[in-house]
Amino acid sequence: MANTRMAMSLRNGLSMSKPKSPSNVLAIGTDLIRNVLFILFLLRWTRKSVLQLRGRGLFGTVKDLYLCLRRFSYAIFLRAPGVRSKVQHQVSEAIVNLEKKLVPQGPGVSRFLTMPREGWTEQQVKSELETLGEMKHTRWEDGRVSGAVYHGGNELVKLQLDAFERFMVANPIHPDVFPGVRKMEAEIVAIVLDLFKAPPGAAGVTTSGGTESILMACLSARQKAYAERGVTEPEMIIPETAHAAFQKAAYYFKIKLHTVACPSPSYSVSIRAVSRLINSNTILLVGSAPNFPHGIIDDINALSRLALRRRIPLHVDCCLGSFLMPFLHRAGFPTQPFDFTVKGVTSISCDTHKYGFAPKGNSTVLYRTAAMRKYQYFIFPEWSGGVYGSTSIAGSRPGALIAGCWASLMSVGENGYISACHSIVGTAKRLEAAIRENPSLKDDLQVMGKPLVSVVAFTSSTLNIYDIADSMSAKGWHLNALQNPPAMHVAVTMPIVKVVDQLIEDLIVVVEDEKERERVRMVEGKGKKGEARGDSAALYGVAGSLPDKSVVVQLAGGFLDTLYKA
Repeated sequence: MANTRMAMSLRNGLSMSKPKSPSNVLAIGTDLIRNVLFILFLLRWTRKSVLQLRGRGLFGTVKDLYLCLRRFSYAIFLRAPGVRSKVQHQVSEAIVNLEKKLVPQGPGVSRFLTMPREGWTEQQVKSELETLGEMKHTRWEDGRVSGAVYHGGNELVKLQLDAFERFMVANPIHPDVFPGVRKMEAEIVAIVLDLFKAPPGAAGVTTSGGTESILMACLSARQKAYAERGVTEPEMIIPETAHAAFQKAAYYFKIKLHTVACPSPSYSVSIRAVSRLINSNTILLVGSAPNFPHGIIDDINALSRLALRRRIPLHVDCCLGSFLMPFLHRAGFPTQPFDFTVKGVTSISCDTHKYGFAPKGNSTVLYRTAAMRKYQYFIFPEWSGGVYGSTSIAGSRPGALIAGCWASLMSVGENGYISACHSIVGTAKRLEAAIRENPSLKDDLQVMGKPLVSVVAFTSSTLNIYDIADSMSAKGWHLNALQNPPAMHVAVTMPIVKVVDQLIEDLIVVVEDEKERERVRMVEGKGKKGEARGDSAALYGVAGSLPDKSVVVQLAGGFLDTLYKA
């Protein structure tokens, strides 16, 4: 019986250890894969949550969540049937008003929507060009425009026109056909590298403008991080005052963007906040020298220490500072470290078409090493048209612009740029002093931070700053309105140097008028800071008050569409 029982037990055991059916194995495999994927999902989002908490802190994370929910709720509200139709009507009305201002209308306005069957005579073309040039516009020629036109003088323009004529058909994509353009482009890069004290082995390229220079620097950093560290979810940390081109680069190249506050009174980026946000996915830190909104130079030395310690590239945006920053010290003005002498700086963007006075469409992006430059190259060796390679976004480029830039640098020279720096920055300091010290201005306007270069930004705690901007516009000035916080600025150029006294005089008159309106309101019992009246006030006042910016996006999109209304 014992043997029988043992045999039965063995048989039962053997039957239990029979191979499972394929369907059971598949079910187990599916469950295993599902569990692994779920665990990976949890790990991924746990890591993201930890990085978020470490980077923004508990309070910052809660604040971000609140703002996100607020935007979402407001977006839903805007989509409600009654609200949506009203908003769309107002947006459409605003866009129509934009068209009336920007697109010429009425009798006597000629529109050319098709090509003439027979070509015009030279005289006809010149006559129409003269008409187009004389269209009503803000008089930048009289120094009435902040920034925008970085004019080096009429004699320099004549020289640039000669360079244009000589190299009008040149295209640097064909260096064997246009060797002179290749030589000039290489020399432009070498000159700007020398200006920014680049070490041996440094390299750079020319681009079409500051935006492309910034795009290329971000692309290079992303590709470097992928090739050398395997980063597939790149992140970039920038000051909130950094140029919008960094936002564009993040959008184009799928880089997660962290913006860091630039708190008063310095309005420079918070180094502590930048440090907290750095993680293994960080591909680039950014500082401005100076930033566009407030003209403030970020603490590049402190950013450099962070970059070196964490082995992360650091880009300095010197597009606006361009040919002023390198000459500040020699022109007798205080400065801050910003160039390649700061060890952590790995790339710099510099616009030669701003204070280098080159024709519009010229900029440079510089790298500490030639190896970093290669990360922005595009090379396609398998194209049926032959091996294709380009250094930046564009393929064909206008050699005439390169010639115009080269001619400008060689014509103005170091002493010319030092003199221009002395005039421009000196004028900016006169404007700053007037706002800080003039009895009619100092109690109502406050200069933001301590600007060292050409931009002077100011705000007001007693008056509506956008009304001041609009009143200055009514006097023929085209100044820059800012937001977050509400402010305005003047970017001094050579044309403004000649009329700064008139600018200060008009600003005093406008502020006095606004104060009088506020006094009348107080007497009438309506309270301080009346409802904004002008275009700047309408746009930026609304933009600042809306949690969801979709309405502003629609208005901006309508504006861009209007640019192509023939």
